[in-house]
Amino acid sequence: MNLVEFPGLWGLKFTISRVAFEVFGLPIYWYGIIIASGFLLAVLLGMRTSRLAGIEPDSVLDLVLYGAPVAIICARLYYVVFSWELFKDNPLDIVDTRKGGLAIYGAILGALAVAYFYSKKKKVGFFRLMDFAAPYIVMAQGIGRWGNFVNQEAFGSATSLPWRMNSETVNSELLSLNSGIDLSVFGAHPTFLYESLWNFAVFFFLIWYRKRKKLDGEVFFLYMLLYGVGRFFIEGLRTDSLMLGSFRVSQLLAFLFVIMSAFLFIYRRKKADRIEEEATVDIGQSQYGSILSKLREENEIAEEEQKPDEESVTTIENGSDKENGSDAHKDKSTADTPVSEVTSDSGSDEEKRD
Repeated sequence: MNLVEFPGLWGLKFTISRVAFEVFGLPIYWYGIIIASGFLLAVLLGMRTSRLAGIEPDSVLDLVLYGAPVAIICARLYYVVFSWELFKDNPLDIVDTRKGGLAIYGAILGALAVAYFYSKKKKVGFFRLMDFAAPYIVMAQGIGRWGNFVNQEAFGSATSLPWRMNSETVNSELLSLNSGIDLSVFGAHPTFLYESLWNFAVFFFLIWYRKRKKLDGEVFFLYMLLYGVGRFFIEGLRTDSLMLGSFRVSQLLAFLFVIMSAFLFIYRRKKADRIEEEATVDIGQSQYGSILSKLREENEIAEEEQKPDEESVTTIENGSDKENGSDAHKDKSTADTPVSEVTSDSGSDEEKRD
């Protein structure tokens, strides 16, 4: 049992145990239960929404069955490599993960490798697959961080902020760093809580952005970028970082992921914009434009062919008008002839007959 206190938050206190229950005398730890719960929730959500991304639920399940063991092995190996001093005298402890010691970056790298080869085998776009999976991965990470809280690990350096955390493990670590520290004023940064809250914020953002992405891969790149930004600053507060010389390994990787993801996001977006601009060149330079130009020429020829017919119609109409005008003139002339002339002509004819 371990008493955990948050003295600046109305004196909150929690009594926690690393062991949840026992099965035939074998302890089952909360750490494993919490991580498994986050993983299971991510799988269920992924299977439920997979068809929205054009991915079959069975493909999600297959990927999990392949990826989960590899991710766990890589997470453990990552931790062991950078904490070899803890295992060199007891190599068998390497396979005992119930007490903690899984590095998330190792899990991510292992899962990415499996996803890449799986996408090639199933002929599914790798970036489309990772865009779909990224929000659920970071959600599972947010849940898994509470396993660190139960184990009282992954906490930060001394602080007097209201949400500082104290416990037997925390106090012992702070005193080892500064024997004169006043534990009634100082506690540790609850960095597990910082990262959990950050991961949930990233999860909701990625779910929102996934419907608005322009290219496959953008959601995944944003996941790597945003998670890397949060991890870089949070890792700087921790007292149990894995070290490579004078560098914090996770902080260094976070920085590299941020730079790489930002570069790829911007590069791919600019490339897509350039292709789109090139597609809007002069319409006559494309196959579609050639077809339109040919149709225009045919229309112009048809219009030219119609012009003589129109002129003929005009000529006929003008001729008809003239003939009508002559008839009208004759009628008018006849109408204007005096009655005496008509009578005289008639009389002459009668005289000739006589």
